[in-house]
Amino acid sequence: MAKTPKEYFLEDDFNCAETTLRALNDAYDLGISEDEMKLVGGFGGGLGCGKTCGILCGAVAGIGRMMISERAHATENLKETCAGCVAKFEEKFGSTDCETLKSNYFDKDTRCLYLVENGIELVKDYIENTAKENRKA
Repeated sequence: MAKTPKEYFLEDDFNCAETTLRALNDAYDLGISEDEMKLVGGFGGGLGCGKTCGILCGAVAGIGRMMISERAHATENLKETCAGCVAKFEEKFGSTDCETLKSNYFDKDTRCLYLVENGIELVKDYIENTAKENRKA
């Protein structure tokens, strides 16, 4: 049975990028293996240095898995879909920068749980309303 983002993030101690990709894998049956999940591990904490939010990194990885059949350059609307997701995230949370987001949303007990839960919901809503028609066959 799929876990909640809170369980992945707080109980299992996955970072924001890992939690996001796991939640998308659960929601859309992307078939991402445990070994493949490790590919996004370094994206948490804003690529480990406070830059681009790991939630977005995990989301873009999930979108790529949904849309790409052969390679990114041959995938129609991939750039637009990823850029649209990033724009929606920035519109809602005010930034895509981890350090800026942490200054507004970080909690010492739950870390970035608020952002993780709400960011994943935003991404899923975006996928359902925008990116779903672009999923690979």
